[in-house]
Amino acid sequence: MTKALVIDDEKMILDMIKMVLLKLNFDVKTANGGASGIKKFDTENFDLVITDICMPIVDGKAVIRHIRRSENSHTPVIGISGTPWNLKELDFDEVLAKPFPLKTLMDTVTSLTSAL
Repeated sequence: MTKALVIDDEKMILDMIKMVLLKLNFDVKTANGGASGIKKFDTENFDLVITDICMPIVDGKAVIRHIRRSENSHTPVIGISGTPWNLKELDFDEVLAKPFPLKTLMDTVTSLTSAL
């Protein structure tokens, strides 16, 4: 089964993305912030990571830097943000602007994981 990690500090967003991924038959783990997301990423193997950018203490920019420097640097990462134009210099595979249609999320996830 394909495994995804969703990182966000808003429970409603975590639950919404988890619901979409479950419909796509993913095994989904969630983290309520960047620090706990990095810990989970380091202890398990994931096929996809979706992370919010604006989070307190450890933000999504720190998450993507950590992932790209890790042994699993090839893991596809989707960044979600209300200010996606600020993310062009970062190494996300895709960036979704909040609010985004669930269909867009589904299509993006499918596109990034179709070869798995």
